[in-house]
Amino acid sequence: MSSEKPALTIFAIPKNFRGHIGTIQRNAITSWTRLDPRPEILLFGDEEGTAEIAAELGIRHISSVTRNEFHTPLLDNLFQQAQQAASAPLLAYVNADIVLAGDFMAAIARVRALHEKFLAVGRRWDLDWDEPLNFTEPGWNERIRGAARQANVQRPGNYIDYFVFPPGVYENILPLAIGRFSWDNYLLWRAMSRGAVLVDVSPVVMAVHQNHDYAHAPTVKDVRQSPEVKRNRGMVGPWWHMYTIEDSTEILHADGIHRSHRHPWLMAKRLWSHPLTIFQLPRLVVRRLIRPGVRAEKSVRE
Repeated sequence: MSSEKPALTIFAIPKNFRGHIGTIQRNAITSWTRLDPRPEILLFGDEEGTAEIAAELGIRHISSVTRNEFHTPLLDNLFQQAQQAASAPLLAYVNADIVLAGDFMAAIARVRALHEKFLAVGRRWDLDWDEPLNFTEPGWNERIRGAARQANVQRPGNYIDYFVFPPGVYENILPLAIGRFSWDNYLLWRAMSRGAVLVDVSPVVMAVHQNHDYAHAPTVKDVRQSPEVKRNRGMVGPWWHMYTIEDSTEILHADGIHRSHRHPWLMAKRLWSHPLTIFQLPRLVVRRLIRPGVRAEKSVRE
């Protein structure tokens, strides 16, 4: 095994490995081990099967994660532990049902060559998939990616399944319940508020999300109405902390990285939906409606 330092640490906190959710999580995590260069992978949590798949794939397992009274893992502890344990100069939190391929590593390398402080995110492609991937079969990745292209379901910018960032972007973040809405929007706002460039890599990365039901958890309706969702929303704060991928300040294309000016327009649109808050906004926030909370940069092309 090579002693060379990995370029990226991927971390995740899987659900249990029973039934269909177990199959698609195994597909996703195994796909990460096939990335080149191979990333360091950290699996967190003590759900059934996590320790076993970590041992099988030769990846690190950290069982202890702070949880709330509903047994839901908390964002601040997970990200703090990951940053302390990681040996790579970049980290990526990835949902454990996302299959990645070589375009992911290539895109991250391009972004890192341009920016020191950034958050890279991208829209996912949804696919109904219920079988184990055969990783010994040549072209296994094109098989599932081809099926995703044929299904042609690329989700909009409020579906956020991976976050790539250097250490230091996420220090002292909120103890939000993961998977209970608002936490992912908060992560985008938090990165930009700390001076990170928000880069949308959707045009050059096909991240395949394997669809699943909620047999492992309450229904989506139950989750939406849960006290955890209300608590998350209360902690995140006002509407101007709820960013999506559409708020990205730059977009990575095959021909280079381009400035995006969608963020000011989106903030103005959101303000139109919350007109009374105009009287409550401090001067700093009003200025951010015109200019995002990141340092001004010229458009960059490769």
